[in-house]
Amino acid sequence: MSIAVITFPGSNCDRDCLHVLRNIVGSPAELVFHKETSLDGFTGVLIPGGFSYGDYLRAGALAKISPIMTAIRRFAEEGGPVLGICNGFQILCEAGLLPGALMLNRNLRFISRWVEMKVENSDSIFTRSYWTGQIVRMPIAHAEGNFTAESSTIERLLSDKRIVFTYCGPARSDSPDGNPNGSLRSIAGIVNDSGNVLGMMPHPDRASEAILGSTDGLPLLRSLAEAAVGNSLIRL
Repeated sequence: MSIAVITFPGSNCDRDCLHVLRNIVGSPAELVFHKETSLDGFTGVLIPGGFSYGDYLRAGALAKISPIMTAIRRFAEEGGPVLGICNGFQILCEAGLLPGALMLNRNLRFISRWVEMKVENSDSIFTRSYWTGQIVRMPIAHAEGNFTAESSTIERLLSDKRIVFTYCGPARSDSPDGNPNGSLRSIAGIVNDSGNVLGMMPHPDRASEAILGSTDGLPLLRSLAEAAVGNSLIRL
């Protein structure tokens, strides 16, 4: 059992994620370069944050055609757990593994600060260590985190309880509703219709050690590791 942490040209959180998974969570994990074509031997996938391909064209648009993405699509279709953080969320949307798109922030600026999120659904494999309604604190760092989708897609996300995190604070002059980037319905994270693919803009990897200011991201990464163990048992 091991978690594949995908490295694209421009990824800058891959080693942070590897550190947390190996040294804090205690899960086997390996870096997997984007030119690889197989995920054989891996039972979980983490697509980290960064600026893959320099965000040229638009964030995630070039990463979605990297060789490893065919294997990630197959892995997700077979039910394997896939977590995309920040640029990873953008890549999953561009690849069609999650609905919607991440647009430029409402204020057209790069935003790097702490945010508070509400756990909307604690039944997913990624959020089962939280409780519904729990407020968690994690940092964001992005220019394109403004989640948007057709109204019919938003209604399906709501009715299927696939919105797992929403922004709720802190309120500021530029975000009186606590929504830092203008995302529809204050969406910070969603899962696919099977529940095994999660995309989220805030960084649990940067909120997994007390010295960083929060450990609220640690339950999520531990849940990913547990889901990877469960997936390994299925594959036996």
